[in-house]
Amino acid sequence: MSRISIDEVKHVANLARLAITEEEAEMFQRQLDAIITYAEQLNELDTTNVEPTSHVLTMKNVMREDERKQGLPIEDVVKNAPDHKDGYIRVPSILE
Repeated sequence: MSRISIDEVKHVANLARLAITEEEAEMFQRQLDAIITYAEQLNELDTTNVEPTSHVLTMKNVMREDERKQGLPIEDVVKNAPDHKDGYIRVPSILE
């Protein structure tokens, strides 16, 4: 007996905004049942001495230090701007 029904497959497809045919629903039912069967094998493992983890790597957030650097010269910044004045890029007004 399958662990997931055709109706459940169609419901998940609907939630994902996917239009699937009856044949595709049957195919996905078989595939999802195989995935669930494989995942249930993990319940057979003895994990009594295994500490829970949220990530398989021990690496923490690796970030570089913020360093102040010289920016681009104003002339280079406004060089490709379609409209600029006094070192500022001008854009069309959106408020009236």
